Amino acid sequence: MNSLESPQNIDATNPVEPSAATPEETSFGDVLRQFEAEHHGAEGHDAAMEGTIVSVSEEAIVVNVGRKMEGILKPDTPGLPANLAPGDILLVNISGRTDDGYYTLSTIRVEQPKDFTGLQAAFEAKDVIAGMVSELVKGGLRVQVADGVHAFLPASRSGIREMSDLARLVGQQIECRITKLDVANPDRPDVVVDRRSVLEEQSAVAKQAALSGLKEGMVVQGRIRSLTDFGAFVEIAPGIDGLLHVTDMSWHRVEKPSSLFTPGQSIETKILKINREAKKISLGLKQLTPDPWSQTIATLKSGDRVKGKVVRLADFGAFIEIAPGVDGLIHLSEMSWTKRIRKPSDVLQIGEEVEAVVIEIKAADKRISLGLKQALGNPWDQVETKFPAGTVVEAAVTNLAQFGAFVDLGDGIEGMIHVGDITREKRIQHPKEMLNAGQKVKAVVLEVDKEKKRIRLGMKQLEPTSADTFISEHQIAELLTGRVVEVHSSHAKIELGEGVHARCKTREDVAAAQSAGPSAADVDDLAAMLASRWKGGASSAAANSKDTLRIGQIRRFRITAMEAAHRRIEVELAD
Repeated sequence: MNSLESPQNIDATNPVEPSAATPEETSFGDVLRQFEAEHHGAEGHDAAMEGTIVSVSEEAIVVNVGRKMEGILKPDTPGLPANLAPGDILLVNISGRTDDGYYTLSTIRVEQPKDFTGLQAAFEAKDVIAGMVSELVKGGLRVQVADGVHAFLPASRSGIREMSDLARLVGQQIECRITKLDVANPDRPDVVVDRRSVLEEQSAVAKQAALSGLKEGMVVQGRIRSLTDFGAFVEIAPGIDGLLHVTDMSWHRVEKPSSLFTPGQSIETKILKINREAKKISLGLKQLTPDPWSQTIATLKSGDRVKGKVVRLADFGAFIEIAPGVDGLIHLSEMSWTKRIRKPSDVLQIGEEVEAVVIEIKAADKRISLGLKQALGNPWDQVETKFPAGTVVEAAVTNLAQFGAFVDLGDGIEGMIHVGDITREKRIQHPKEMLNAGQKVKAVVLEVDKEKKRIRLGMKQLEPTSADTFISEHQIAELLTGRVVEVHSSHAKIELGEGVHARCKTREDVAAAQSAGPSAADVDDLAAMLASRWKGGASSAAANSKDTLRIGQIRRFRITAMEAAHRRIEVELAD
């Protein structure tokens, strides 16, 4: 019977020395201890040794342990120093063998209790102990934790995620912690161990050690562990992930990380920021290449014309890629000189190639403001030449307002016909009484204001007037009757018909015009004329009263001139 099966050793709080062993037992014990020492020494399960690293790869670290076969360390083995390289010395112990005959190694050395006292002490102190997995049992594994004592390792606390992988631990040395020690039945003590918590603690220690060796600005090799819409998680050290955000993947705009990477892919990244309290690491890939922004703005200035592709539309404008990784913004207000653009898609489409003018460069904010309308030219610069006053245009009505109608003159320019300039026929209150949207109308340019971007048009100015009709129906030298409506010093205004007026010079005005000029009458003639007037007296004035025009008179007149373009008519007294 071994020492753990002896009743005198059940009560660990009151141990009793075992009875002296017989010579046969002593001889057998010595032989057993010698065999175990040789066995363990051959496999090295309980002996720490120095190993020299032969090679390092993503799959395994090969270590020369001074045996016929080399040992294998997994790269994610807890407690491994960072940046291992061939030639480094490492303290390891053998935990088993692979199917190929290589030794499996461990870097964390713990002892296996020799007897119940050791188990009790480890349980109370919550120490980590070594155990050998002996077999797969229902619900978990059977682990030898001391000579002749086996413990139960629940599958949920084994640290193995897949049940199909649980059998791989059989024959392997593991590190665990005793979570239950019940000796109510001395022959079969109830011992339960936990490996998962030990692995988590070791992983945390290894993670902290690896994290302490990382610094901002370092370039590290990593493996894509998972992808999301906002970035990729990259494992840069065992148990340490960094986030490669989608905006730091490329100087170009990346819509989805999956378009660039796949899980398991190896990449080289740069550590941008480390939050040691939160244990978060930000990585960057584009930072390993020159910033195209700096290269582009070095030769770019305001006023330059650039070509680019529409890469994104927003509510406020369109982003144009003018160089790889360099975008400029065309704001809504810079898309048209004449139209009010409500959304960028009314003018531009994604993928469209456009030409724009650089308006402003903000190097500190990495912003470039572009103008589309500046590249197209301002149509208002030519309106005074294209639409001088008096020009007759034919255009479609685009909009009706209370005060007038707007018509399209082309190139986004609109002219306005005031409600009072629509017709002579009647007084209207709203343009819709005469016009409809889309209707084509003929109008004459009345006024052009380039600064205020206004063109005033008139329709009624093209309608025939009473004067136009009169001129078309009468001839020069024709006699007709008219009424004097106004009398001035040099002329009188004569009404020849409804809405038709003529200008009539007075006899005195005519005489003055005839006598004016450098060859005026000489003094003798003038004196003779004054004498004649003096001698004639009142009778002479009465004689000339018939040549005097008074308001309200109806007299006979003769047409002397007519000008249709200006609707001008001139007459003279016929009697």
